[in-house]
Amino acid sequence: MDSKQHMAKLANGISLEYIDISVPESPKGIIVLLHGFPQTAYQFRHVIGPLSSVGYRVIAPNYRGAGRSSKPATGFTKSKMAGDIIQLLDALGIKSKVHLVGHDIGGMIAWAIAARHPDRLQTVNWGECPLLGTSIHQEDRTDRAIDQFHFIFHCVRDLPEALIVGREEIYLSHFFNKLTFNTKAIGPEDLDHYVRAYSQPGAMRCALEVYRAFLEDAEENREWVRSHGKCKVPAIGMSGEKSAHCEQARRMLAEVHEDGTYEVATVSDAGHYLAEENPQGFVDKTLAFIEKHRK
Repeated sequence: MDSKQHMAKLANGISLEYIDISVPESPKGIIVLLHGFPQTAYQFRHVIGPLSSVGYRVIAPNYRGAGRSSKPATGFTKSKMAGDIIQLLDALGIKSKVHLVGHDIGGMIAWAIAARHPDRLQTVNWGECPLLGTSIHQEDRTDRAIDQFHFIFHCVRDLPEALIVGREEIYLSHFFNKLTFNTKAIGPEDLDHYVRAYSQPGAMRCALEVYRAFLEDAEENREWVRSHGKCKVPAIGMSGEKSAHCEQARRMLAEVHEDGTYEVATVSDAGHYLAEENPQGFVDKTLAFIEKHRK
């Protein structure tokens, strides 16, 4: 297996860093994994091998602004970031439909792809995020405003950068300490990896810009559903058993997916960071859904 990290130059000028594990024989399919904040594709380190070992090619990019991917000044709406992933598939010559898995911010991007590019997907698995434009997102901004303080804080111009840059370890530790159930899942070496990633010049600014696009994302998503209807790609909303998002998943999917096209699943003994807190549970639930819809 070749698990090297690669760089792809996209047609829009953005460069994306990505992990690509191929299988020696013809793959059963392609799984694309999209990370969240404050993470990178490294969050899938425990699950890439097991997913590949059963016959799938696995691709895990760092979205724009993360890892060694380009750090542009603009373009952080989830529809733009979705376009990057489609262009990555094009750059890799992938014509077949893929299985898309998105976590947190990656989940928001995954839904944007499923809604706008359904012809590129066999399935979509997204979760652990209040999808922008849904009632759940609005509730998180009001009823859960203290828990989700960063949704507002990150949207402030300039001040977050001034307070966070140089203190990345303190800031990132807050999210891991607060949102994990399995507190041993993200150890000192893992935290160091994420801190180094978000301490790169421009990295924290880009991470904040992802959130600063939320209001535009919300309006785009609402307008898309109004104009085009709900998503029809077979979907699963996957949450951690101990996560606040667990109770929200079914209601949220119902707002944006056609009846009969979606289901929900929980990963036991996990909070927010499913692939790190319970890798085997993540793999089992992911593969069970994919195998059900594999063509």
